[in-house]
Amino acid sequence: MFKYFDQSGLVHAPEKDQYFYGHGKVLLSGEYFVLDGAKSLGLPTQVGQSLSVKYSSSFEPKLYWKSFDPAGNLWFQASFEFWHFDILDEVPTPEAEVLQKILRQVRSQNTHFLREGKDVHVETQLGFPLDWGLGSSSTLIHNIADWAYVSPFELLFETLGGSGYDIACAQSDGPILYHRTNEGPNWSPVIFDPPFKENLFFVYLDRKQNSRHAIEYYNEKRPHAPEIIQAISDLTDDMASAKTVEEFNFCLKAHEELVGKNLNMTPVKERLFEDFSGEIKSLGAWGGDFVLASSIEGRRYVTEYFNAKGFNVVIPYKELILSPEVKSGTEYNIH
Repeated sequence: MFKYFDQSGLVHAPEKDQYFYGHGKVLLSGEYFVLDGAKSLGLPTQVGQSLSVKYSSSFEPKLYWKSFDPAGNLWFQASFEFWHFDILDEVPTPEAEVLQKILRQVRSQNTHFLREGKDVHVETQLGFPLDWGLGSSSTLIHNIADWAYVSPFELLFETLGGSGYDIACAQSDGPILYHRTNEGPNWSPVIFDPPFKENLFFVYLDRKQNSRHAIEYYNEKRPHAPEIIQAISDLTDDMASAKTVEEFNFCLKAHEELVGKNLNMTPVKERLFEDFSGEIKSLGAWGGDFVLASSIEGRRYVTEYFNAKGFNVVIPYKELILSPEVKSGTEYNIH
């Protein structure tokens, strides 16, 4: 025991500094219906979020939390006591209350989490703007779960909710096929490296959607016929195996029409970009964040088209999506 004390009588923290990282995500197919078991195509992004942990000696241990945006600006900070994760700040922010909920759930999954008498300093670093909708929450859940040795899926389902595809993306090194069963989340790597990726672009609409509100809207439309779930799954398979941009665009259009018809929503191309030469698909909750634009006209046309309409963030597929060589056939089944 005495080896942890220095000459001043302070206790040395035996833990080493720790570092965790999760990839961001894009949901190419299966939005909404993935909640009911439809197969979806998830794309981990090259950018994500890190979480670093430092420990220091203390007789009154506390948790100090700071979060930074890509420019290094502090956008969130809070402090907590350890026993119940009560917020120590005079006026708790909504973000602090969400984090508190996550930390308390972690403690219920791992009763030994942060029980030692040491100050803990956590810093998170986003690799993308907070309002881009690429997974600031899911990467946080993934990183905290990794740190605390708990299931990230249980942590997600018991706090923020959702399908879990984003958690699978956070820990994957390339595109995945994801679906939920009664037994739990299932996903497998898929070789999705389209030869026509030069024709694919992600366009930021600057209209961030609340995922929880999107889930609530979808739940109001339940139940959905098994035939619809199967049709979405079939389109996911067709997208993943498309060999030409024409095949891929056919799938994009069919997927938009199927989702729009069954949820009583208007596809984004019909609503905002009717004169676009190509196809446009919503990604994730309809109405905000990013859309995928696919066109044989090339980068200059796509960029100029959206810039003219006031949308200045147009990212080529290969600059955003993580696409390493993977071996197909490995399936993960997490209960």
